Amino acid sequence: MSQSTVPSDTADAKSAKAEAKRRRRTAKAEERAAARRQRRRERTAARTGDPVEATAPGAEQPAPTGLRALRDRIGELWSSRVHPVLDVISPIGWAVLGAAAFCWIAGLWLHVTELNVIALVLTVPLVIAALFVLGRANYRVVLDLQTHRVVVGTRAVGRVEVANPSTRDILPSRIELAVGSATAQFMVPRLKPEATHEELFAVPTKRRAVLVVGPVRSVRDDPLSLMRRQVTWAKEQELYVHPRTVRLDEAASGFLRDLEGTPSSDLSSSDIAFHALRDYSPGDDRRHVHWRTTARTGKLMVRQFEETRRSHVVVALDNLAEHYASEDEFELAVSAAASISAQTMREEKELTPFTFDERQRTGSPRQLMDDYTVVEQLSEQIGFHELGQKAADLAPNASAVMMIVGSHTTARELNAAANQLPIGVMAVAIRCVDDAEVRRSAIGSLDVVTLGDLETLARALRSVGR
Repeated sequence: MSQSTVPSDTADAKSAKAEAKRRRRTAKAEERAAARRQRRRERTAARTGDPVEATAPGAEQPAPTGLRALRDRIGELWSSRVHPVLDVISPIGWAVLGAAAFCWIAGLWLHVTELNVIALVLTVPLVIAALFVLGRANYRVVLDLQTHRVVVGTRAVGRVEVANPSTRDILPSRIELAVGSATAQFMVPRLKPEATHEELFAVPTKRRAVLVVGPVRSVRDDPLSLMRRQVTWAKEQELYVHPRTVRLDEAASGFLRDLEGTPSSDLSSSDIAFHALRDYSPGDDRRHVHWRTTARTGKLMVRQFEETRRSHVVVALDNLAEHYASEDEFELAVSAAASISAQTMREEKELTPFTFDERQRTGSPRQLMDDYTVVEQLSEQIGFHELGQKAADLAPNASAVMMIVGSHTTARELNAAANQLPIGVMAVAIRCVDDAEVRRSAIGSLDVVTLGDLETLARALRSVGR
């Protein structure tokens, strides 16, 4: 058993996200294709007058006939027999094969001995390469990740177990494990029947990303790389690299706490937050009669209360690319938003986290961090006031709105977003600037805190509570 480290570029966020996007696009394309087939069946049924039934996913399709059956048969033969054979030849191999074929034809047709010699010289390596890729290995491969979710900076450890389930020895071979855009290679020694070989690997996680680990393939090729035969044994798995977060103590988040809840402008005859005294009206609960005032004034007086509501925190993450000076600055903003959201969930407050284009799920901490993992910067031109408008639409009864923005977000834009919020909502803007000191300022009723490092987030929030 040995241990290997996957190349460092496996943590490249852009390539990993592109791979995840490609898979999602493929799934959506399949859904659209199924919908188009269903619509065609409906149109055909409408012309012929025959009834049509919706086909559920996975349901058996009627057997095709005629030209369609022939086309499907040819496609199946191509994908199962012809394409795997042609796919063995590499681009270099195709070039050598084409040159050899041309020399053979020209040499035999024109009776040029030199061309025949060149053709023979080119053919010999092709024959030797074919001998290298001949044969069939029967492996049993297990790809096992220790965990499918890690935090940025934490190594993800996994193992690849290769077993020989056959009754004969298997010659040494090379195993390739794809991780994002990089590939790790393991050499598997000669395996006797029922023998196993295990390789441990570690994936460095330098940036927030969704890494695609796998598939695991066995590879046979020749020294000149003319032919390459690979067989997939284990499918790919997704590894979520969550943003780095910090735990906020009660002092840091205490400004959101209120024993009586957050008072609203609605008056009630029964609640916790006392508002005023008023004259008794028929139907009022006598338990709320203020007897001391009644004795002094000579008429019944009852207590009136303000309705309270449970603390509701909105975390609005600005993900417009033009508002951030660097990629690291945006990652700091994502980590700050994720930290505040996680603390809000731990305190069992109502939470509404969102960006310009997505709303993060709050069903569980895992779902929340998964959604923050796939947050991307937008290159679109969007008015910043829409961030405040979206907060007002999603949570009209919010008690606090936390806007996490970049260093290029202007005071005018912040003020425009704050003006969209309901009256009485406590609004805080956390402005992320690389290596800046914690500072507090104000734009009207909006508190603005400058954050330069994630470790100072708790101190920045405590400054708001003062």
